[in-house]
Amino acid sequence: MTIDNRIQVVLIDDDPHLRQALSQTLDLAGLKILPLAEANGLAGQLERDWPGVVVSDIRMPGMDGIELLTELHALDPELPVLLITGHGDVPLAVQAMRAGAYDFLEKPFASDALLDSVRRALALRRLVLDNRSLRLALSDRNELSARLVGQSAPMLRLREQIGALAATKADVLILGETGAGKEVVARALHDLSSRRNGPFVAINAGALAESVVESELFGHEPGAFTGAQKRRIGKFEFANGGTLFLDEIESMSLDVQVKLLRLLQERVVERLGGNQLIPLDIRIIAATKEDLRQSADQGRFRADLYYRLNVAPLRIPPLRERGEDALVLFQHFADEASARHGLPPHELQPGQRALLLRHTWPGNVRELQNAAERFALGLELALDNSAPDGGVGTPVEVVSSGLSEQVENFEKSLIAAELARSHSSVRSLAEALGIPRKTLHDKLRKHGLNFADGGASSHTDDLD
Repeated sequence: MTIDNRIQVVLIDDDPHLRQALSQTLDLAGLKILPLAEANGLAGQLERDWPGVVVSDIRMPGMDGIELLTELHALDPELPVLLITGHGDVPLAVQAMRAGAYDFLEKPFASDALLDSVRRALALRRLVLDNRSLRLALSDRNELSARLVGQSAPMLRLREQIGALAATKADVLILGETGAGKEVVARALHDLSSRRNGPFVAINAGALAESVVESELFGHEPGAFTGAQKRRIGKFEFANGGTLFLDEIESMSLDVQVKLLRLLQERVVERLGGNQLIPLDIRIIAATKEDLRQSADQGRFRADLYYRLNVAPLRIPPLRERGEDALVLFQHFADEASARHGLPPHELQPGQRALLLRHTWPGNVRELQNAAERFALGLELALDNSAPDGGVGTPVEVVSSGLSEQVENFEKSLIAAELARSHSSVRSLAEALGIPRKTLHDKLRKHGLNFADGGASSHTDDLD
């Protein structure tokens, strides 16, 4: 049993008459109190950030006030403990003050003296908890910024949303393209939540064979199917008390989706071949790279499961929407790789920075991290400028070279990136680049590029 956070004062005294009198004094002052006859087991019922104070007699059978003080301060050294003493216990009370007691009152004492001490202790407790909460918020913010690097508006908004959702019990649906960092976001939600000390279990539904997916997720009893010789605890049950991250949820069969919907609604799991319903205290974070609403309309995903999951959606912006975050991330990963390989760090040259900014990053952060690793190793980097929708682009190289060659590469990358977009004619392509059509024709030939690379046919008479 945990003591309610609405309780402001726990009063402990083995004398029932004094306990009743003190309880009435505190109650008439508008304080919520919990009177107890003994101190045994109190520390186990208090959370570290319990917002109240403890008032205890020193001389009691069983655990005395000094022992209680020691036990409570092992839980939280900043918890105010007020001790009530008889005349002969004053030296003991002074010893307790040196050990960290907030105050002591010598019997007999006036009611106002008790109220004044309790109110000051409560004010101190509020101040301590406010400061503790602020330090935790700053720590979480710094930790989140270290995990999700970037200062673009979409990333600032994402970190704000994660901070708000992490403190809740809501299941979350993460939406993001391949390589955008869905598991990083899921781990952040877990680590910043009250479940941080529980398990974090990550599953890629797309990587599970259809024949074993139910057993992996829900577990099974011996004899549930051929080859099931002993009980297996499923991933949902294994994540009890923590968080389960289910990636590529769109890959799950409709039959498995039915079981997942039941688990989400009832918070119980039933192993294959079993009859026992096992209650779960679990948070589900699902992730997908597809539009589940569209999949539901097409009959490939259950609509009821979609609406159940879509209570708290969290969209990760693709890297192409994050502006200069690409440069910050690239340097961050490159520095990490250099340190890991024991190599001196490399600085990006202006031409290389421009190329990275123009790149569309179809593989998102995962692609950028791989490119940064190659850069740290001193290798030439070939960036695939394929359009995110699957259109064909042109690879461009990011190399350490002279100014003239960097300018040439930059020019080629600009034209190649624009070729990856849809243009109805060479005229529209030239206008997008801000150059005459004849100049564009010369540059296409110079760099070995073709208007057909952009998905349309080239007409030479349009170049004149």
